[in-house]
Amino acid sequence: MSHTNIQSQRGGTLLGFVLGLVIGLIIALGVAMYVTKVPMPFSNKNQSRSADQDAVEAQKNKDWNPNGALQTKPVTPEAPADATAANPAATTAGAPNPGAGAPAPAVTADPLAPSVPAPAAPVPPPAATPQPANKAAATNDPFTYFVQAGAFKSAIDADAQKAKLSMMGIEAKVSEREQAGRAIYRVRSGPFDDKDQAEKIKARLDANGMDAALVRVQR
Repeated sequence: MSHTNIQSQRGGTLLGFVLGLVIGLIIALGVAMYVTKVPMPFSNKNQSRSADQDAVEAQKNKDWNPNGALQTKPVTPEAPADATAANPAATTAGAPNPGAGAPAPAVTADPLAPSVPAPAAPVPPPAATPQPANKAAATNDPFTYFVQAGAFKSAIDADAQKAKLSMMGIEAKVSEREQAGRAIYRVRSGPFDDKDQAEKIKARLDANGMDAALVRVQR
């Protein structure tokens, strides 16, 4: 009983193996037939594009000129100029000459020699400037003027006053004189030949709070 069962199992296994092999062969054959009959989309597309590109590339290679980039474009001939441009003498014949009224320059024998300019007209001497009346009057004044900015007992004080005038832009001098048996140091600016100029200096000192006096001396 057990021996019969073992044989039946072996027979069933062998039969299943054979049936599976047959079914696998049938499926493989069907797939092969489908692949051979149905066209591949990507393969056909690449083949059609490559054929067109090959034709275009062949035409380009046939007409290609390796020196085409170095060749210049043909120059288009210009239109012929009109009659006036071709004959400028005819155009300028009727035009007025702007330099016709001007005198012609002198012609020299040597073409390289420069033209000699005409002699310049003599320049009249400048008129004498009249002297101001106040200057003439100053020369006739018999006095010379000083502006005294103070008299001091000490030379140090006189030098300090002189320094103040110098800071104001007024030149002054210190002179020593004996008065009543004592030495006096005077600070004066001048001399001035013009009385008006001396009065201007005195006015500046008065404006700055200095006691100034106008002194005149016989020439």
